[in-house]
Amino acid sequence: MNWWKDLEGKINPGEPLSKHTTFKIGGRAKFFIEPRDAASLKTTLVLLKKYKIPFFVIGGGSNILVSDEGVDAAVLHLGAPYFKKMSFRGNCLEIGAGIFLKDAVRASRDYGLSGLEFLIGIPGTLGGALIMNAGVAKSRTAIGDLVESVTVMDRNGKALVLNKRDIKFEYRNSSLKKYIILNACLKLFPKDKDKINDTIKEYISYRRYTQDLSWPSAGCIFKNPNGYSAGKLIEMCGLKGARVGDAYVSEKHANFILNKGKAKARDVLKLIAIIKKVVKNKFNITLIPEVKIWR
Repeated sequence: MNWWKDLEGKINPGEPLSKHTTFKIGGRAKFFIEPRDAASLKTTLVLLKKYKIPFFVIGGGSNILVSDEGVDAAVLHLGAPYFKKMSFRGNCLEIGAGIFLKDAVRASRDYGLSGLEFLIGIPGTLGGALIMNAGVAKSRTAIGDLVESVTVMDRNGKALVLNKRDIKFEYRNSSLKKYIILNACLKLFPKDKDKINDTIKEYISYRRYTQDLSWPSAGCIFKNPNGYSAGKLIEMCGLKGARVGDAYVSEKHANFILNKGKAKARDVLKLIAIIKKVVKNKFNITLIPEVKIWR
């Protein structure tokens, strides 16, 4: 039975998820669904619940490692134009979940509003950034600091508007992970466009200097332990350049694992296990993965 026949949007059974992640790794999704709008998303959620089909939500595909076997689940992607709307109201940026962060940064610059510059090098969308409370080491700011409100949908298809006080943001995590993000209002501040652009260039240069951008990766693999740099701990263990198959620890930033060809998820997972074991043995510190593993 084609339970999805009346859905408004795109649906691709058996879609390879390697096409949709920055790691370029992973098997197939049972269904890959792009709802047309919020109403279509609600209908999708109701049907998934009715037919007891689990689901994941994907944005830009960073921070995700999909198993080689794929997922026996639906994967929802908010890539339709409805979820990519962006407008300004005073100093507030109203932005859809499907907007890529780099586009939001540049649009804000063109409007003369500052605050998002630190996000320029993160290859993700607003939705994923809010769920992970995205930030960078160079900046003490995370995206949660800018939030005024977030419109979400729960897993039953009910839309809610959450004010900042309703949301718990912490290091690379937030209470928003139990919802599907539709859009948000971010509070920015006026600044000279040229100065904003200079800051953007600084962040781009910093990223190029500190990260190996030549190969696919998921971004940082581990969260920084309190008071420590995960990358520095891994480097001090002599693990730069360590490999399993085509999965390599970056020589430039040891908290990145690179796909230098045809790396499999199992290669990455084995390398993660090795790193955790060596760091634990040397420093008695347990590294916690930042990357989300889909099985």
